[in-house]
Amino acid sequence: MFQSVIKGFFFGNYFYGICAVALSIEAALQQEYPLNKPYYYGLVFALTVWFYTLAYITDPALSSSKNPRTNWYIQHKTFVKYSQLFCLLLGIIVGLYIVYTYWHELWHIRLNQLIPLLLTPLAAIFYYGLSFLPRYNLRKIGWLKPFVIGFTWAGLITIAPIIFYNLTHQSGQGISPIGWWLLLKNFMFVSVLCIMFDIKDYATDSNHNVKTFVVKKGLRFTIFSIILPLTIAGLISFLIFGTFNHFSQTRLILNVLPFVAMISVCYALKERRNIFFYLIIIDGLMFFKAACGIIASL
Repeated sequence: MFQSVIKGFFFGNYFYGICAVALSIEAALQQEYPLNKPYYYGLVFALTVWFYTLAYITDPALSSSKNPRTNWYIQHKTFVKYSQLFCLLLGIIVGLYIVYTYWHELWHIRLNQLIPLLLTPLAAIFYYGLSFLPRYNLRKIGWLKPFVIGFTWAGLITIAPIIFYNLTHQSGQGISPIGWWLLLKNFMFVSVLCIMFDIKDYATDSNHNVKTFVVKKGLRFTIFSIILPLTIAGLISFLIFGTFNHFSQTRLILNVLPFVAMISVCYALKERRNIFFYLIIIDGLMFFKAACGIIASL
């Protein structure tokens, strides 16, 4: 029973939803903004779960696979169907409530708020591709895929909470310089995690001719020439940023911990790992980062 719950929690992408909420809270606190209303985070959770699950229920290889995650979707097809319906309905209901309640504010949205706000859904749409533009399915471009996902996450957790708060409080303020820096930091952090995750799908991506970094360059090159340098660059840039902004020693240490954890996981990838290592440990770095950032901000 417990094992079934764990599988459902991670395979069903509910952990991603929780990570998105936690990272949204972290980014708001880091930008010194109050938190949004609870229904906003309900919307973030529902859309994240729905978005990630969409990739699995539309996978043409869903009917025949040795992947335990794919097999879980086959065995729990009805549950997934109702879960998707619930997430979609929740998203629509909350969305309509926001439009109804803040129609005046939405109608008078400023350009410096609208453009950053549109970047995230546009990246998400092109990630899956458009029915009338099948060529522009960024998910099929292996080397670009992790950066598209990273940008989508960064926009959702860094920009959207701030723009929404300003809109609902009748403020014309856009994203601050610190906000743009956090956007870049979150973009690189999640992108590196996605490159790590591609290691798990090496065999599948190779068979389907999806040229991810690990397929093109090999495991060792991907770990030591791409993942590790990007992580160290992110760590150094944060230390410079934190020192320039006079972060306390405790705040610096707490925010450095996710980078240290990422470097440790990077070395652990030299050995073959099962899918739960990626779902719990690698994806768990997002939640760990959010927890460290929230504690540091408080």
